Amino acid sequence: MGLSNKLKYASTLFIICIAAISLFFHFPIHIADAITLEAQPEYEIHISLWRILFEPILGILLFFNRSLYALAEIQVLLYWILALYIIYCLIKAILIPDAQSRKKFIFRQLANIPIVIGLWFAIFAVIIFIPLPNNTIVNNAPNTILVTTHSHTEFSHDGLMSQEGLWKWHKRNGFDAFFITDHNHHDRTLDFVEAQRNHEFPIEPLVMCGEEFSGSNHLSLLGLKRKFSTKGFADSTAIDSVRAGNGVVIVNHWFDGEHMSLDYYKNSDVDGFEIENTATDRTYERVVYQRIKDYCEHNRLIMNGGLDFHGYGNVCSLWNAFEIPGWQKLNPASKEEAILNNIRSRDQTKLKVLLYKDRPYYSKKQLFLSPLFTVINYFRTLNVFQVISWVIWTLLFMIVMHRISSSQKLIKLFSHDRILPMKGVFSALFMLVLGMVYYSRIKQVADFTEMYEEYSTLLFYIGSVFLIYSGLVSFFRIIKK
Repeated sequence: MGLSNKLKYASTLFIICIAAISLFFHFPIHIADAITLEAQPEYEIHISLWRILFEPILGILLFFNRSLYALAEIQVLLYWILALYIIYCLIKAILIPDAQSRKKFIFRQLANIPIVIGLWFAIFAVIIFIPLPNNTIVNNAPNTILVTTHSHTEFSHDGLMSQEGLWKWHKRNGFDAFFITDHNHHDRTLDFVEAQRNHEFPIEPLVMCGEEFSGSNHLSLLGLKRKFSTKGFADSTAIDSVRAGNGVVIVNHWFDGEHMSLDYYKNSDVDGFEIENTATDRTYERVVYQRIKDYCEHNRLIMNGGLDFHGYGNVCSLWNAFEIPGWQKLNPASKEEAILNNIRSRDQTKLKVLLYKDRPYYSKKQLFLSPLFTVINYFRTLNVFQVISWVIWTLLFMIVMHRISSSQKLIKLFSHDRILPMKGVFSALFMLVLGMVYYSRIKQVADFTEMYEEYSTLLFYIGSVFLIYSGLVSFFRIIKK
């Protein structure tokens, strides 16, 4: 069977499999209440045109980004890529009858392995650091607004986004308001809030001031109106300072190491606990989730969701829906007070924690098989337009490969041994450019975030080594040859 016929049959089978999985094993993407786990039909998902046009590229990257344990699962993906690549090379080597040719083939593939690892790192950087066109929420619920109570900027030691960038991000993802909760200080946030109140940029979404206080556990101090330093504060002092200004206090990701008991925080007069947190590797184990949920319901404490966005990591997949009638008619101060009142009341009927659900829940015990499950679950979520996008791209790929396979000159020009190192060169250049972008921000946020320096250094080192290696392989395989 010729290469063209093989491509035709393989492409046809691939299209049939995609269509069958999405049709007969469909998993409808929906918004669920994190507390009741029930679907919320008042909220819908909007898929952008860009996402549909480039579905085979953007769709799968976003699906891996939204994994429950994204960092760990993307690392496992590397092991799968290496394993499949090695199996492919072994099969090809066995089929080569000539010993000398087999030896050359094996040597070339061994030289390719560092490039494959480098390409994985570049894809990893795209998934984690680049804001891809994300599915956004559509709020059809009357008298309900969407709010973030936990987010960070570059003025937080672990943030990678400017204040303006965070505001634009929340606007793009359908929020009506959000708190900035940078670690252990809030003076820069108050300045940003004041700028918005002075109409230096649009009033929607509304920016509010908070702080993530690092005491016995991380606490969100929300509704701050004055500048004060929490350095050296005990939990009780920080909470009293917030109460003095009529603010509220939420315990963040308590599951991340049980430093103090649930009773300790209730007796410290907190308003509630995060019941979900979608920051990288901070997903609740269901046993802990149920424990916090039962405790909050028994002690009438509010449950909210912590988006915990830092400018990198998981895309938006969590919203707090506050019931506030007449929101549009309120002035900024009244809007903030209405949000704080909903938290103070501890009335869970006025606050829903909404989760983007595009796959069944799974625990860390299944992580070794997660790449397989992730790919299958991704195809299960596709709608008709996304399937059509896959069909078109598959047919385009088949046409291009057929054209290449019909010419010996093109076969040589676009051979795997030539294309792979060139991909490595371009991927290395991408990492270096991203590193330079981060480096350019270091001086502007000196004494605040550590991320720009850390990641720019990492990207420079890996990008430089990868560029030299890929460049040398490209030189010997393309230019010198």
